[in-house]
Amino acid sequence: MVKKILVSQPKPTSTNSPYYEIAKQFDVELVFRPFIKVEGITTQEFRQQKVNISNYTAIVFTSRHAIDHFFQLAKDMRITMPETTKYFCVTETIALYIQKYAPYRKRKIFFGATGKIDDLIPAMIKHKNEKYLVPMSSVANDSISKLLDSKELNHTECVMYRTVSNDFNEEEKKNFDYDMALFFSPAGIKSLKENFPEMKSDDLQIGTFGPSTAKAAREAGFEINLEAPTERYPSMTGALRHFLQELED
Repeated sequence: MVKKILVSQPKPTSTNSPYYEIAKQFDVELVFRPFIKVEGITTQEFRQQKVNISNYTAIVFTSRHAIDHFFQLAKDMRITMPETTKYFCVTETIALYIQKYAPYRKRKIFFGATGKIDDLIPAMIKHKNEKYLVPMSSVANDSISKLLDSKELNHTECVMYRTVSNDFNEEEKKNFDYDMALFFSPAGIKSLKENFPEMKSDDLQIGTFGPSTAKAAREAGFEINLEAPTERYPSMTGALRHFLQELED
């Protein structure tokens, strides 16, 4: 029986979240508690990469985390981005987030529709003479670098933030009474093992989103009870609703 589920993500801001509908429909308690958190690197760590932000005329943002830590590092190093700087964002939502730090000028901000860097390539090629800087996480792979290389764009990737375990305190560990936990990244699985090294599949049902998360769970010795996305259930909430419905049937 599954009555209490830990969702390893921040609590939804919208009251219309499908998670709330699921909780009501199946009479389950959903607790939102991230297993990981993002933190910026220090200016000293950044300088070791020998990247000078001032040398770049265009910045590529793949997430709001990238925006936060880019502008924080620039501020800490007393660098003011000129008004001529162009910003390329993988979604409009991320593009709008730039308003938190800089005036929003549509003529200098470009964004894609799907959230994939591929969407930005046509716009970047139109501005082929720009020097592109791509702020990234410490766990990012080299796929973006290879793509930009293939288009002969002048670019540099740099680490500006990292994902670390969001440790549970002793009280949380003592009261860990969940029937199931949902994970969305390999880092979340790693955090589970770090916080609860004795945890076994018999103790907790596991739901994963994405092939890399599923792979990490299996390598950690866990049996996966719910795996998403699938062709029929592309979202975690859709897969969870189906999973709970099957338990009831």
